[in-house]
Amino acid sequence: MHHPLDAGWTLTLARGDRPDAFAALGEGIPAAVPGVVHTDLLASGLLDDPFPGAREAELAWIGESDWTYRTTFSWSPTVADARVDLVAEGLDTVATVRVNGELVLETANQHRGYRADLAGILRAGENTVEVAFRSPVRYAREREAVLGERPHSYAHPFNAIRKSACNFGWDWGPDFATAGIWRPFGLQEWTGVRIAAVRPVVDIVDGIPHLTAHIDLEWQSDVGAAVSVDVSVGGSSARVEARPGQPVVVDLDVPDAEPWWPRGYGEARLYDLTVRVGDGADESTRWSRAIGFRHVEVDIAPDEQGSPFSVRINGRDVYIHGANWIPDDVFVTRITPESLAASIADATDAGLNLLRVWGGGLYESDDFYDICDREGVLVWQDFLLACAAYSEDAELWDEFEAEAREAVTRLTSHPSLVIWNGGNENIWGYVDWNWRSRLKGRSWGEGYYRDLFPRIVAELAPTTFYSDGSPFSFSSYVHPNDDAHGTMHIWDVWNTRDYDGYRAYRPRFVSEFGFQGPPAFSTLESVVRDEPRSPFGREMLAHQKANEGNDKLERGLGTHLPEPGDYADWHWTMQLNQARAVSFGIEWFRSLFPLNRGWIVWQLNDCWPVVSWAAVDSHRHRKPLWYELRRVSASRLLTIQPALEGDGLRVVLHNDSDERVTGQLDLRRELFDGTVLASVSLHVEVAARGAWNASIAPELAVAVDPSREVLIAETSNGERGLHYFADDTALALEDALSADARVVADGYEVTVTARTLVKDATLLADLVDPAARVDSGMVTLTAGEEHVFRVSAPAGIDPAAFTSRAVLRTANDLVVRARAR
Repeated sequence: MHHPLDAGWTLTLARGDRPDAFAALGEGIPAAVPGVVHTDLLASGLLDDPFPGAREAELAWIGESDWTYRTTFSWSPTVADARVDLVAEGLDTVATVRVNGELVLETANQHRGYRADLAGILRAGENTVEVAFRSPVRYAREREAVLGERPHSYAHPFNAIRKSACNFGWDWGPDFATAGIWRPFGLQEWTGVRIAAVRPVVDIVDGIPHLTAHIDLEWQSDVGAAVSVDVSVGGSSARVEARPGQPVVVDLDVPDAEPWWPRGYGEARLYDLTVRVGDGADESTRWSRAIGFRHVEVDIAPDEQGSPFSVRINGRDVYIHGANWIPDDVFVTRITPESLAASIADATDAGLNLLRVWGGGLYESDDFYDICDREGVLVWQDFLLACAAYSEDAELWDEFEAEAREAVTRLTSHPSLVIWNGGNENIWGYVDWNWRSRLKGRSWGEGYYRDLFPRIVAELAPTTFYSDGSPFSFSSYVHPNDDAHGTMHIWDVWNTRDYDGYRAYRPRFVSEFGFQGPPAFSTLESVVRDEPRSPFGREMLAHQKANEGNDKLERGLGTHLPEPGDYADWHWTMQLNQARAVSFGIEWFRSLFPLNRGWIVWQLNDCWPVVSWAAVDSHRHRKPLWYELRRVSASRLLTIQPALEGDGLRVVLHNDSDERVTGQLDLRRELFDGTVLASVSLHVEVAARGAWNASIAPELAVAVDPSREVLIAETSNGERGLHYFADDTALALEDALSADARVVADGYEVTVTARTLVKDATLLADLVDPAARVDSGMVTLTAGEEHVFRVSAPAGIDPAAFTSRAVLRTANDLVVRARAR
């Protein structure tokens, strides 16, 4: 029986240089469990919202301090001769736990749980618990001094402590190093035997769903009577006998079960797996959760073009439309099942089918994976190492092994989790980032990627795939970020190159790439209040964590878009350019199919209000990038691209659906006013999960007046692709959009009509009300076309507000304004 200890806690400052404004801490403040120091300070009123302005430096003392949590509780045993364990599912991070003054736990790993037998310590009546946390920042520095300095990103040596790396600050996140009891904490009372863990290994063998259930039992005594273990799932069941010291493994065919499929390939079917020990009368002898059956392969076998990275589920190749996932809030104890569901819906609504849980973050809660299981979202899970070299001394090796075994055991039940990955950019860093000369022969983490983690996955999750790292080429003799082999990251685009540079690569699989843009205007205004507003104001730069980030934003405009004239134009221009850059890359990748087998954009979500690579900001506004992700993730994408060999253009239809596509393709070169200059019709026939390519004749592929012409490809099934013969700065775009708005039953409708070509019409609805949301964005209209934006927003708004020039934006208006300057 579980007894949560989640009430009556107080938090005190044990050591640290607190500012005078926090003098009330001397008496202690109420604390929430689960929670962290920052959220307790917020709840007490001692700490205002830490996000507005530039508060990181003034709040650094919190992460530099030691803190103590205390509570008292009454205890009386409910069963005679029961064992009682203290169960801490997550302590962040370096903690000493005492019960009634007796030391019961010492921890130094946020990523694992702990358990301690309280025999001889717990007493009937009143008991006390004290959890003392050391400063994670000071501890990391101390351990680095002992283990040896190793290369790492950013200011703090996060690679010397087993704590979420991004919690010390990243190029999209603040440095708010936390401490606290961040996952459930309490007592478990049990007798005889308890289920310590169930590890269901699923597969489909010769067409039959199969379960191998590994059941770890803990016995109160080494001498005990045998007990029955019953396993049932999907109409099949088995019973075995268990004795102390003997492993319990149950093999079970489940012929009545249907396979679990990812989104777009079939239903994500789940079945309740139940394990009972003895009569299964209480939670210590009963375990249940939903599982699914799937067979996982990733094809990395060398071929004539190099070596692929092709994800195959149940024998079918799955083209990956993915996004990288970071912790969904700076203060992770504020994340709820509801907030996770909303964020994962941002992925599924955009047509994505995979989330990569990135190695600088967390092993997420079961709620996250449960939602992915139900929604058919594949999960790529990194082990938690990122952008650093790691010591392989026993101090860290033992922690890595313990946390990896716990994480793999816990997460193996989730059919959505199909890939385990050794870490993020560490192998690439060793090869390319001048680590070897700095390490001077010290270990850097290779033993984790090439030995420890693959052994653990092979032992505990043998029906998932393991990758040594990301990027990785699956050969010791090929550069780890070679586009012809395995997975690659593309970061010269953004850091040093125009986004045209995506076409320099022919990647087999892109597991990271992206481009920055600001959040919604209302989100930015909630935290940035520089006077006057400026992209380079002090508060703005506190919410731009990338090195020279706003300089890179401006450089990234290239000749694509004009230099913005004011702050509002800067905001729209940078959002627009972010959306354009990422969709440009994805259209190129998809045009390479079947050579290219997928991409994972950096990144889906934000953890606070910030200028970043995210498609959805922390206030849940879907940025223009999100609408472009939805467009280029469609099951059928029509795109016009340069010829792969020589000059000219080609038109490509990538059909990532189970239906064969036949129909007519119309190609026409026309003026912006709709006058057709040349046209041709082609017959299109594309196999399911296939692609069709055709060269475009010169009379269509070459413009007479590049500034006033567009090439349009349209199929009889409704797909459209556009090609411009010059960047927007050289196009004769006009202010050609009219708009009308009205109140409707469920919000507002804004109807827009184009007199001539209008590019990327987007409604920045949050400028009218921060609660407003709109169903579409980045809409390009040819002459005479109409589009209806549907807006969800509070009642009582004058609908004309949604048609103002500040709210209804296009690429045209930027060009027109630039010409007028």
